[in-house]
Amino acid sequence: MAITADLVKKLRDATGAGMMDCKKALVKAEGDFAQAEKILKEMGLAAVAKRAGRATNNGSVFTLVKQGKAVILEMVCETDFVARNKDFVALGSELCEDVIANGYTEIVPELEAKVQDLITKIKENMSLKRFVVWNLNENQLVAEYVHGEGNLGVMVKLEADKSEVLSLDNVKEFAFDCALHAAAFTPRYLTSSAVDKAYVKEQTEIFTAQTLALGKPEKVVPGIVQGKLNKHFSEICFLQQPFVKDDSQSVEKVLAALSKEVGAKLALTDYIIYRVGVDE
Repeated sequence: MAITADLVKKLRDATGAGMMDCKKALVKAEGDFAQAEKILKEMGLAAVAKRAGRATNNGSVFTLVKQGKAVILEMVCETDFVARNKDFVALGSELCEDVIANGYTEIVPELEAKVQDLITKIKENMSLKRFVVWNLNENQLVAEYVHGEGNLGVMVKLEADKSEVLSLDNVKEFAFDCALHAAAFTPRYLTSSAVDKAYVKEQTEIFTAQTLALGKPEKVVPGIVQGKLNKHFSEICFLQQPFVKDDSQSVEKVLAALSKEVGAKLALTDYIIYRVGVDE
């Protein structure tokens, strides 16, 4: 069978492979289109194996809230150029859809196979690094935010004792502002009560030693140390941090005022921050 330019183009359009690779595959398959597709895939998978050891320090974060679920997902690749590639971006969005539609809670072969297919096309090492899924009820609202070209992504979860208030514009705006806040200040903990006890003990010892070194009377040391701890918590704990839209108030004070305004008890109960290449 003659290997025409139209046939080569058709194979290229179907597979995304280079023109020369398509022509070689068609020649090897003696013009059999289906066989040529198989040959290209085998060639691509062989190349994937060679690329597997290459560093993947770039990538993008994707989020999706749909059908009572919320997912945040990180895909990594070798270069920032590929992280901006339309096919890479489309795959990240598609994987989020797949996770929700199929109820996946961990990386499965079906998801990995789609990534492998894109590697054969783009010819760069990449992988689905991680994802988290939240199952939501009617009393929960999730706001999502992806910064810039996807190097950082956030989801925050807001809960209310009256589900109807979650549809209010000011409540949705606050939830989104909290996502912006998390992206800007990357809190380490949700609230001071969640801080690791060993870490609190260590900081207490450090602040105590610092205070005693200043010659302060022992009886006032505990109060000074607690003040230092509270200030530290306001730096690392989400609810205690100064709010991104009004640094004269903490996040929890803005939340309390909003609760009073809408006539329902609101609570910020969870958040996730993904930064490409950073395990947290």
